[in-house]
Amino acid sequence: MNSTPSTVAVLGGGAAGFFGAIACAEANPRLTVYLLEKTSKLLSKVRVSGGGRCNVTHACDSPTQLAQHYPRGSKPLKEAFRQFGATDTVRWFADRGVALKTEPDGRMFPTTDSSETIAQCLLDAAHRAGVKILTNTAVEIVQPLPNGGFRLHLTGAHAQEMHVDRLLIATGGAPKSESYQWLRTLGHTIAEPVPSLFTFNVPESPLRELPGVSVPNARVRVAGEKLEYEGPVLVTHWGVSGPAVLKLSAWGARRLHELQYQSTALVSWVPAHTEESLRQWLQEFRAQNGRKVVMSNPLFGLPQRLWRTLTEQASIGAELRWSELPAKAQNKLIESLLRTALPVRGKTTFKEEFVTCGGVVLGEINMQTMESRRVPGLYFAGEVLDIDGITGGFNFQAAWTTGYLAGRAMAGNHLPFNN
Repeated sequence: MNSTPSTVAVLGGGAAGFFGAIACAEANPRLTVYLLEKTSKLLSKVRVSGGGRCNVTHACDSPTQLAQHYPRGSKPLKEAFRQFGATDTVRWFADRGVALKTEPDGRMFPTTDSSETIAQCLLDAAHRAGVKILTNTAVEIVQPLPNGGFRLHLTGAHAQEMHVDRLLIATGGAPKSESYQWLRTLGHTIAEPVPSLFTFNVPESPLRELPGVSVPNARVRVAGEKLEYEGPVLVTHWGVSGPAVLKLSAWGARRLHELQYQSTALVSWVPAHTEESLRQWLQEFRAQNGRKVVMSNPLFGLPQRLWRTLTEQASIGAELRWSELPAKAQNKLIESLLRTALPVRGKTTFKEEFVTCGGVVLGEINMQTMESRRVPGLYFAGEVLDIDGITGGFNFQAAWTTGYLAGRAMAGNHLPFNN
């Protein structure tokens, strides 16, 4: 096959597909680049992400540091991020008139706080680069040809047989294993898909009367497992959510699936303390504040409603003072502060949080170019790969990076990787 193909097709009208198509068309204007989307909607995940604000990436200069936020794909991504990382993403959008801002937790959003800004930027860039976008067009069959290239059988609005020299698959993650069967047919191995980034359902929660209560820093641990994460926790009508829970679910996606989402989550509301240090701290507090009523004076900056529930569970009466607190009640309070037990009985996945753990195994991909090691001329980008990050803009960054590298590589083998 020539190093400069004449026709390229990209399957999937999401973040990775658009980035790949744009990178390819901009790098080699002589190419004909098609972007094929089976639905009528383009960039749908971009539009709903971050509550409609679009968490584009994360402020992270170091490729090594950036790669640490991926439960699957961390090591192979490190080299890819050296070629196109978070700072490159910021520059890419800035060059096209979209400024990003950094929030205190490192997440980066468009200064407009509107995901439409990002979607429109990508659409405009694709049109300027000459990408031919075909919506309502599904690819029924992908047939590698003996002398290189592919025959695509398209159905829908643009039903036809299309011959392309190179093909980028950026069709996103899928929750069902059978959705990947066509990629197995092409010769690729699939890591079985399971959900990642989900909240915990706790129907018998001791906190069920506290929906809406949030704690900025707590530690959530799965009893009997080496799974824990520290961060904000939100009590919900159905259980617990918040970044700590979502990130824990990402790191534990496969193990929690094996457990059929039945476990006990232990929440420490005072993660800075061990049992010994907490007991010592309370002894000193009691000595100086014996006349204070326990229930009506929350400690550690905890919300009043949460503190009241924890003290009630420790059988501490509404008028009881610290000086009168029995040792048994104090022990119960310490246990609740360090290990509130939540019997998890299932999960809830929201559309904007939905991420799949699983996909095309990375050992079969050249992570410098995103080309298949099994099928020459076939490339992959985005969540169709066995890559997933925690919340905070990391999944979009993986889409931008893999899409960019694939697009540049498809445009010609000898192009420098820079903006």
